[in-house]
Amino acid sequence: MRSVRVEPSILSADFGRLREQVKLVLDAGARMIHVDVMDGHFVPQITLGPVVLSSLREQADAAGAVLDVHLMIERPERHVAEFVKAGAHSVTVHAEATPHLAYATALVREGGAAVGVAINPATPIEAVAELGGELDLVLCMTINPGWAGQRLIEHTIEKTRRLRQLLPAHVALQVDGGVDVDTAPRCRQAGANLFVAGSAVFGSPDPAAAYLAIAAAAGAV
Repeated sequence: MRSVRVEPSILSADFGRLREQVKLVLDAGARMIHVDVMDGHFVPQITLGPVVLSSLREQADAAGAVLDVHLMIERPERHVAEFVKAGAHSVTVHAEATPHLAYATALVREGGAAVGVAINPATPIEAVAELGGELDLVLCMTINPGWAGQRLIEHTIEKTRRLRQLLPAHVALQVDGGVDVDTAPRCRQAGANLFVAGSAVFGSPDPAAAYLAIAAAAGAV
């Protein structure tokens, strides 16, 4: 998790050609695929569920890639197990989405997946302070979650910097929202090492080339 990686987010992919589009970025070198799950409650949109995730697991395994699942859903502790069973290598839950954050993260760990916690732009970084050492990654949302194609919120870069200072060295720091060739280097300088890029990759006529450009800008391996 502490490697520098760009994670194409399939939220912005063409779902009618999902496996084909995932193959494009895997062939270009992507080794983490970001899977956004939305429930229409925690965020307004509704996206995919465990069945779609399961359909990607074999493809990811064949490429040696990780399926990094971001649960933007209320009470994630009720659904963690089914996403791990469906093939998630890593599961991130939102601090704002459950009154039992430690319980939700423990369920992820018990299922055998890596554990992440996300915080929204207006959520204080202290929300993850008590769990910091028990996590594999913290996701600093650089947009308000729910829609692809938003511009990065400027103050979240400084927030990323403060998170990196707060977290133990072994915990990866991920940014998600408005990540492109211009913003990725700034987030990297602030301490991020995982960069979720959706519309900047799959909104491009050439997703593979777009992925490679962002990876180069971020200094990703």
